[in-house]
Parts: sequence; C-alpha cells; structure tokens
Amino acid sequence: MDRRPAHCYRYCKNKPYPKSRFCRGVPDAKIRIFDLGRKRQKWMSSPSVATWCQMNMSSFPPRPGGNPARICANKNMVKSCGKDASHVRVRPHPFHVIRINKMLSCAGADRLQTGMRGAFGKPQGTVARVPIGQVIMSICTKLQNKEHVIEALCRAEFEFPGHQKIHISKWGFTKFNADEFEDMVASHMAAGAFATRLPRQAPPATPDPGHVSLPCSAHRCCFWGQAVPSCGLPSTSALPRH
Repeated sequence: MDRRPAHCYRYCKNKPYPKSRFCRGVPDAKIRIFDLGRKRQKWMSSPSVATWCQMNMSSFPPRPGGNPARICANKNMVKSCGKDASHVRVRPHPFHVIRINKMLSCAGADRLQTGMRGAFGKPQGTVARVPIGQVIMSICTKLQNKEHVIEALCRAEFEFPGHQKIHISKWGFTKFNADEFEDMVASHMAAGAFATRLPRQAPPATPDPGHVSLPCSAHRCCFWGQAVPSCGLPSTSALPRH
C-alpha cells in the first residue's frame, strides 16, 4: 500500500497523541540527527544566529519535510562556508503519533474489503506539532556568513508546508541580543552557561582560563567568570548511603 501524502496530516486538529503504553507499535522517526556541523565551538566565536519561525499552526512529518530540510540546509552551508563553519540545529522533535486505517486500493477492492468510515486506525509514524511562532531551525555561524545562512534557510523552506519567516536572533544559542551580550562581556557580567559540581578525586585536567574552581567544605563547584564563596549544596558525607 502506498504512503499517504503529507497534506492529510498537515493541520493540528486534535489533542497530542504521544507514544505510551496505550499507544504501542509506533515506528521510529525518520529524522535521527538534530545537530550538525561544529557542535563544540566556543560561545564567543559564533555570534550570528539566523532562525526560521513558523507563521501558522501545522504538523511537520519528518519524512517528507524535516530530514530533507536538514540535509538541504547543511549541504548549502558546507558548500558555501566550509565543513566546520556553522552549527545547524533542528528545534521541533516528532512526538505526535499519526494513524492510518489501512484499506485496499486496488481494482475491485469493494468486492474484497469493506470498512467503516472514520475508523481509529493504527500508528503509522510520528510528526512534530508546530504552533505559531515556534522556531523550526537555527544556524549559528560567524558574522561574515550571514548571507549564506539566509540563503540556506530559504532553500530549506521549500521542504515544509505553510508560511515561515527568517530573522536574525540572539547571540549564539543564548537568550541575549548581540549588543546586550557585548555589554555584559565588557562589564564582566557574563558568568557563562552553567555551574558544575565536581568530586574531590577528579579535578579538571586542563582548566580553561575562564574556568574558576573553588573548594568548599565537602566538594568543589566550578563557575565561569566570577568567584562565588560558597555553593550552599548539602555535603556528600551527610547524604544517606544505600
């Protein structure tokens, strides 16, 4: 039996129907990779990010749209900017299960099979439910590659239904604008992305210049850019042992 066209599942009409113990036998999603390119680049080296937002509510099947759009955008960026010059990230993940009522479609099928209309059906695949304004794809790169990023997203836009909009967004994959982020770095207000708890036995092998490690009473905490006297976390010796 042929695969049903994607316009049959384009609109978000009902509630989300994820995979669970009540919804079994769901095939795996066709899109398996959501991050491509240089994923471990420094947060100061790639300030420009172009995002691609959805302007109407719809559902995106990963087989007709998501995977070809990811391949198209990445191939265009590799061709124009180089292999490790950008970081492409697909934002929505397919969790909504779509169903199909399998029927014969050959000649004389009415003599072989009759079925009810509007049947519940069995799981066929998964799609991503995308509301208005959600970011579909983001590309992080340097400022001189901004025109190539916009061209790559324009070409990937043909793989999706509906109306989309491309705009230049925050610094890297952070939540700050470019001007705001530069002011924070100049005034030493940018403390980095996270604080990591390290055990006593495993100090960092190659510490980063902006990486500050502070000894506490029971363990050490690592902070970026600024020193904090104490972490306030409970001691590891006071935790119950099983």
